[in-house]
Amino acid sequence: MNPLDRAAQYDAENPWSADDDFFLALANRKPNSRILDLGCGTGRLTIALAAAGHHVTGVDPDSAAIAWAQTKAGADKVTWLVGDSRAVPEARFDLALMTAHVAQAIWQDGAWKRTLHDLAAALVPDGRLAFDSRDPAARIWETWHGSRRTLALPDGTTAENWYEVISAENGLITFVDHTLLPDGADDAERATLTFRTLNTLREDVAAAGFAVDTVYGGWNGEPVGAGCGEFVVLTHRVRTGIS
Repeated sequence: MNPLDRAAQYDAENPWSADDDFFLALANRKPNSRILDLGCGTGRLTIALAAAGHHVTGVDPDSAAIAWAQTKAGADKVTWLVGDSRAVPEARFDLALMTAHVAQAIWQDGAWKRTLHDLAAALVPDGRLAFDSRDPAARIWETWHGSRRTLALPDGTTAENWYEVISAENGLITFVDHTLLPDGADDAERATLTFRTLNTLREDVAAAGFAVDTVYGGWNGEPVGAGCGEFVVLTHRVRTGIS
């Protein structure tokens, strides 16, 4: 599949949802904030943040996703960068976000810890970092295998989408995202996600110079274990230079 078509397909799979409402409301607690959206993908939330009056930078390693995001209305109000956390300017932002479980896609331990340190460097003193990560105790991956849904594609056609879980061990879930296209082709993409415990997340953010303010279990402020199987982690930067 053409990379731009895949980016458009991602939008079909991932419409605006309760998590976007949560993070937009969080950002709006401080008007006119300088916001970093790391792992911004096709810019669904990124553009909404800019439309709300914030000064937004969207960063993603997928150049096709960035290119697709730039075709959308309001994209001209966003600064777009292709890359990972190493592409982020230092000491500029009031709020950094990693949404749509981007934190879980950074599954290599070294890359994850580097990302957190880079984000600490990118934030002003007391700047906030917020992200989501699924609670491994909910074992959501057990519901993925073979569960099918129909997607409405941008060209008006439909496709069938399902996940095939390949392995689940040591907190790493590897799966194939299948999409059966109208021409009969199976567009299959393999991915790995990590499911970190809350203790691990707390330790990792503290080592990077953040203090945890709140962890919710869902998008309505539920306690951990009583929501929708999420860790919604809200932190602020307390120091830098932590090894």
